[in-house]
Amino acid sequence: MPQTHFNPLLAFESLLSVSSSLSLLPDVCVCDSELGSPGWREPLDCVRASELCNQNGQCSSRYRIMRQCLSGGDKERSAMLASKECQGALEVLQDSPLYDCRCKRGMKKELQCLQNYWSIHMGLTEEFYETSPYEPIHFSEEFRHASIISGTNSSLAKASPCSEAGKPCNPCLDAAKACNLNETCKRLRSAYNAICSKATPPQPSLANQEPCSRKRCQKALRQFFERVPWELSYPLLFCSCPDQACAERRRRTIVPSCSHQERHKPGCLELRRTCRSDALCRSRLADFHMNCQMTSHTVTGCPHDNFHGCLMSYVGLIGSDVTPNYSDSSPSNITMSLWCSCRAAGAQERECDAFHHDFTHNTCLSESSLSVYLYIPTHSLNWNYIEPEQEPNKTIR
Repeated sequence: MPQTHFNPLLAFESLLSVSSSLSLLPDVCVCDSELGSPGWREPLDCVRASELCNQNGQCSSRYRIMRQCLSGGDKERSAMLASKECQGALEVLQDSPLYDCRCKRGMKKELQCLQNYWSIHMGLTEEFYETSPYEPIHFSEEFRHASIISGTNSSLAKASPCSEAGKPCNPCLDAAKACNLNETCKRLRSAYNAICSKATPPQPSLANQEPCSRKRCQKALRQFFERVPWELSYPLLFCSCPDQACAERRRRTIVPSCSHQERHKPGCLELRRTCRSDALCRSRLADFHMNCQMTSHTVTGCPHDNFHGCLMSYVGLIGSDVTPNYSDSSPSNITMSLWCSCRAAGAQERECDAFHHDFTHNTCLSESSLSVYLYIPTHSLNWNYIEPEQEPNKTIR
């Protein structure tokens, strides 16, 4: 008996026939009266928005069609999205809670929430800069004022905790000491260092074997930055350095030989495509662009004059396919970059350079990294300060 293979086009046609049958029935109103005014248009988290859509006949059927429209490879997906049925489904869903839904950083079902978000927004025109699926970063006026003061005063922008003249001071060492005195910070930092530094057993059958378990390393890094208070993690990443040896230790904070670098440097647009094929990475990249994109409409050059928001979005990329890091060991000329190149970009060289320059030539990002000490409470800069420990031990699989 011959084997049968799943054909997405046939499945799509079958789904459309079901949809056509449904269209003969009276339309179920997707409106405020059913869901409670004005809840239908208010931003919900995308998990709840999906549940509401599935409770509504018209929305649910179009949602199934839209998921089918987005299946398959890039060329097949583009052809499907151009069809009348897919465009009709998208029009209906743009009036559903899924269109306006957002996700919370670190929420329990974050990945599911992000997947639900992109199940609609991947069907829209793909732009160079995409809208972040995350809720806006709310920050106090104190943070905004600190950003403005830092952005207009170069001496304050390079402020460090070394305030007492004549006393030996090493902010990076102090940051490490503070982390070691906090149980969560110490445990998760030791965990990612152990995982990222562990060599992969050699396998002769693999020609381009990675020197470590990169995926496990990146997962451990994400867990560190998601679970450790930023007052302890940011000084490890953005501590000020007086010399090159210190700057090199700072560059190695995320164990870049495993988390950041690869044997072969990919093209930057290829790296972006890889990232955009993953819901979490795509979301973090969109969030970075939204909060760190340089602008001439603010005092500091950062969106909403929010240095802290830019740092949060930058840190959110660490542990993803587009993990950034310091490009060298310079203590003063700070440049962040991705592990990629635009040498073979060809006709797309301009687009590639623009993407790469969002890291290497981003004054919003560099100024934000220099101003980190303006946001950290004084007690957190003292390595004798111990953060209360409440989180139970968790292992990284």
